Amino acid sequence: MESDTKPNVLMERYELGRLLGQGTFGKVYYARSRVTNQSVAIKAIDKDKVMRSGHADRIKREIYVMKLARHPNIIQLFEVMATKSKIYFVIEFAKGGELFNKVAKGKLKEEVAHRYFKQLINAVDFCHSRGVYHRDIKPENILLDENGNLKVSDFGLSALVESNQQDMILRTPCGTPAYVAPEVIKRKGLSSFS
Repeated sequence: MESDTKPNVLMERYELGRLLGQGTFGKVYYARSRVTNQSVAIKAIDKDKVMRSGHADRIKREIYVMKLARHPNIIQLFEVMATKSKIYFVIEFAKGGELFNKVAKGKLKEEVAHRYFKQLINAVDFCHSRGVYHRDIKPENILLDENGNLKVSDFGLSALVESNQQDMILRTPCGTPAYVAPEVIKRKGLSSFS
């Protein structure tokens, strides 16, 4: 994964598989641990892109938050590895994919929607009780495991209350405009969103 063509094995520990998704700073791959045989996802982040964009703090914050936020309804971070050009997050593999894809297929049954809502509220409450604010909850950032349990992911825009810049960070609008409350968009304008 150092170059555009990815090797079959990462750091002699993970057999890499198919591409699961792509984001601003890198790609997410399916992988299997050669030690435990466990299925995982590996988020490969391009260091140069992060440094050029000035978002190194965002990546550090995401690592810190994911280590802090250990909860059954939050994607677990197993380890972080790095090479000269990449940072790799080894995270829990959510076999069920994005909630967005399930919702796009049609209306959820009431009991399923209620279970998802309860799991989401539990995850958000857990984060808030530890001073972590996700700030980009949307169906694309909510994954499902093989048992249909909800898993909150992508803490890249999260804020920490303990931060020295807490007032600025918590007052800065961010997220995805399609999911932000209309009054925020009217007050701040779309151009201020991350």
